[in-house]
Amino acid sequence: MGIVDCRVSLVAALLLQATSIPHSLAFSPIANTRLSSVLEPSSLADSASATRLYSVAPKEEEKVLRQEIAEKNSKIENEEEFGVIDGNIPNEEEEKKENVPEVAAKKSLAAQIQRVTKPRAYPLFLAEKGAGLLEEFAFKTFGSSSSEGMYVNGELPKKEQVVVLGTGWGAAAFLKDVDMSKYDVTVISPRNFFLFTPMLAGAATGTVEYRSITESVRDISKEANFLEATATEVDPISNTITCESVVCEGTSCKINDFTVNYDKLIVTVGAQTNTFGIPGVREHCAFLKQVEDARRIRTSIVNLFERANIPGLSDDEREAILTFAIIGAGPTGIEFASELRDFVEQDGPKYYPNLLKFVRIKVIEASSTVLAPFDKSLQQEAIRQLTSAPKFRDTTVANLLPEQFKLTELLLDSGVQEVTDETIKLSDGSEICYGLAVWAAGNGPLPITLQLIDSVGEDGSEQKNAQDIARGRLAIDPWLRVLGGEGKILAYGDCSCIVDGQLPATAQVASQQGEYLAKLLSRGYDMSPGIEDGIHVPPKPTASDKTLSESIAAFAIQNDEIAAPFQFLNLGILAYTGGGSALAQLQVAPNGEPIKGTGKVGFGLWRSVYLTKQVSLRNRVLVLVDWLKAKVFGRDITRV
Repeated sequence: MGIVDCRVSLVAALLLQATSIPHSLAFSPIANTRLSSVLEPSSLADSASATRLYSVAPKEEEKVLRQEIAEKNSKIENEEEFGVIDGNIPNEEEEKKENVPEVAAKKSLAAQIQRVTKPRAYPLFLAEKGAGLLEEFAFKTFGSSSSEGMYVNGELPKKEQVVVLGTGWGAAAFLKDVDMSKYDVTVISPRNFFLFTPMLAGAATGTVEYRSITESVRDISKEANFLEATATEVDPISNTITCESVVCEGTSCKINDFTVNYDKLIVTVGAQTNTFGIPGVREHCAFLKQVEDARRIRTSIVNLFERANIPGLSDDEREAILTFAIIGAGPTGIEFASELRDFVEQDGPKYYPNLLKFVRIKVIEASSTVLAPFDKSLQQEAIRQLTSAPKFRDTTVANLLPEQFKLTELLLDSGVQEVTDETIKLSDGSEICYGLAVWAAGNGPLPITLQLIDSVGEDGSEQKNAQDIARGRLAIDPWLRVLGGEGKILAYGDCSCIVDGQLPATAQVASQQGEYLAKLLSRGYDMSPGIEDGIHVPPKPTASDKTLSESIAAFAIQNDEIAAPFQFLNLGILAYTGGGSALAQLQVAPNGEPIKGTGKVGFGLWRSVYLTKQVSLRNRVLVLVDWLKAKVFGRDITRV
């Protein structure tokens, strides 16, 4: 299929490099007594910090305490109410819903908002993005920009305290682009690194190493202050955030509670895996959201092969042990199934030739298709590739397989009713015995997101009314301001929802939103200029001059008094389908026919984009070395 199109301009090529394309243990309490004490007041806040002390081996205790914090801040009730499909594009009818009826009733400001929030003309939008890239390049190269209008009498005003919750795609994009000379930025997250989540499937099977796809937050932005902690509560009245962290000193570890003040709060905490309330999923399934998940899956794969190799087992027992069930046929599920299939085909003959005939990979999907965001023809290509006959170069190994051997089986229209420690019960009454079950079926909110929704949204408020659409995500306006947050709280990424135009929950969206918000703050836009006729006024510029990209945007919306709202540039989506093949769906115009690539062409695009979108040169080199190592020496299955 054609990949080169005369319509792809130099601007679009630049945008492809600058904008992201990729789409996304039970606690055992120990017998220790908690003690409470009061520490000295934190320098970050006025309130004191409470601690809970444990007196056991610090290394093990730190792990247990971190696990306790993570579990406590990931449990939510009735999570089936908040399901969002992984990477799915919202229904067109939902996008058109208006959730702020009082706005439509107004005439003056409401008419302006209605006009400027319409999608900008695509040629002008491309020109705006291209100009923004040139401005960013000039700023990073020469160390200056046209944003000096923020200076008053040659001096910068007092810096505002900006707190960022999260270290994902949106946070990394914001930290790279925001002008640190204008703000004191503090990042709070239990994870002190950025994770290239689209390559987690490869890390779970040994194609790449974990550290190759992570980058320290301190390397992404050396000027920002980082706190390794979990935010547990936001108080929008006092502008404070309550956090928990684990501190180990000598032979004891403690959970330290402290608060942080903010002038502006940016919430980009993402989402967690949603089990939709199905019994047994959280207890018996592995997820694929964090490095720890990939490490656990990788260890489990090797454990299962070693366990199946123990003598005395029947063939049925070996087949049950080596059955890998992947629940969810979105990008995450399909890419993991494809990487696992590569491991079996490429490294299985070397390590476990006599066990390959027992291996089964079952992809379970409740809907009638796979990879919902993709074009129908690409969905069919993915099905064909997944269900094709396995390819073993060694004929001796191939001769050990039974006739009509089927390595991968796709079970569509098969909802999961319950998961036990040995079986998966499907909606048609059938059961599947498994060795490893990986749940990749959807996203749900974190407790901190729900807590913030309750804090800013009283009954009858904009935030509460918007929850019919947002479903456990923070409802935001087109300028990424949280409804009810008075312009002081902003949110984007998977934890948010623009109620008048929903966007897919992908890394591409979060990255663009982070870049957009960084530009608004760097240019000194007033995010809360007030209320007129009961309507929150859109952000207004404070600088006397305008950059080229701002001028283009102002012309496109026919308004130079307010900021142009966020507009998503859909560059396309990619997915690996195994065997050195991938799908590429590149969007060159909003309503135009996408450029499609499959097979080796798609694989080349997939690898080149994933390589160039790494956040640092270090990551690019490490990923490239990992790919070469896997090609030459095979995947490493040692357990250290």
